[in-house]
Amino acid sequence: MTSEFKLAPSILSADFADLQSALSQCEDGGAHWIHVDVMDNQFVPNLTIGPPVVKSLRPKTNKFLDVHMMVIDPERLVEAFARAGADLITFHIEATDDAQAVIEIIKASGTQVGISLKPSTPLSDVEHYYDQIDLILVMSVEPGFGGQGYIDGSTDRVRKIKQKLTELCLQDRVLIEVDGGIKLHNAKKVIDAGADVLVAGSAIFGTDDPAQTIRDFYNLSS
Repeated sequence: MTSEFKLAPSILSADFADLQSALSQCEDGGAHWIHVDVMDNQFVPNLTIGPPVVKSLRPKTNKFLDVHMMVIDPERLVEAFARAGADLITFHIEATDDAQAVIEIIKASGTQVGISLKPSTPLSDVEHYYDQIDLILVMSVEPGFGGQGYIDGSTDRVRKIKQKLTELCLQDRVLIEVDGGIKLHNAKKVIDAGADVLVAGSAIFGTDDPAQTIRDFYNLSS
């Protein structure tokens, strides 16, 4: 049996002119989290959502708002996203020269802390922060655009992270989230490798019935 997991639909793949409908579909399907991709057109070659959008979403849903910052110098935006209503703020280890400072700034803002790493970034770059964070986000595509194919080596990275967290007795405290190319056909192997949270965008919002697709994902654990 596949272990229980959380699904975080990524509104990057939703209709930006009708995010209310996207939220309603997430509610109807029973999604636990809402994933918000923030891109600055510098760290990644795309420009997406800022704090005002998160502020608008916050009163419309009681779902956990999972803000993934793909931005250079992430400390600049932490307070704005925290005030807007983010529950968790994740930054990229590659986007800062002082990850420790960013962790402390996020903690001071009152939100949970996540660290993300690109597919080519060594796991050793983030391991010494595990005891200070709430989540490690494994990118299973190159960050920047939705709809990409899953990089197969990501599954082994998830497995290695889970093993390391277990060695440190942190497996129940630090969640592993996987983002990129997640589909119904590959989700189970990622969960079985140790993922606690799956981000899915086009696999949900690119279907005729996003709410049912969310339910289909959760049926993988039954």
